[in-house]
Amino acid sequence: MQAIWISPFNATTGTQPKNTRKPLIQVRFYATLFVWSLCVTTPSEILQFWYTPPISEHWFNSTPEIDMEIRRRFESLWQQAADNELEHWKQSAEGCLALCIVLDQFPLNMFRGEAKSFSTEQQAVAVCKLAVANAFDLELPLEQRAFLYMPLMHSENLEDQNESVRLFENAGLENNTRFARHHREIVRKFGRFPHRNKALGRQNSPAEIDYLNSPEAFKG
Repeated sequence: MQAIWISPFNATTGTQPKNTRKPLIQVRFYATLFVWSLCVTTPSEILQFWYTPPISEHWFNSTPEIDMEIRRRFESLWQQAADNELEHWKQSAEGCLALCIVLDQFPLNMFRGEAKSFSTEQQAVAVCKLAVANAFDLELPLEQRAFLYMPLMHSENLEDQNESVRLFENAGLENNTRFARHHREIVRKFGRFPHRNKALGRQNSPAEIDYLNSPEAFKG
């Protein structure tokens, strides 16, 4: 955005006084704020984006193009959430769900294969637990609850895994429950997700090497 210049004008002479031509920084600043205001993202906009095609058709089989689009549109919002600048979203069921998507799902797309993709996972876990404590999950349509509970499924903490299974079972989300149990068994056996070791710079144990080379290995 270019600076806007406003100078005094002499109606009699038709000239401008010398040395009075100054950039109106305030105008530039507020014009920028106006542009930003047009780009403000709300929880409902996040949910609209996430739960409608084509995104909803690629939750678990994304493409490089989708990953790039999510990063282009939402990386700055993710950073705000990571910096705890979206705390007001925690006051509603919709806001908590949107935060879980931003903190847990978006980085998996934006930073695929990098340690950074897991960097806000525990923040999402905390949002999930807050939502459940306030019974916000019960306010959401059943088909939307899975992504509120998903941070617990992604956690490498066994207690979180147990809670994940409990919540999915109670909701009657059978397919998600099956995956939740599978995730829990991996964490129970290894204390972590071996498929993350490479991205996180962790050394594989001999047992993990055998597991990762097996047909039943979970690749993420």
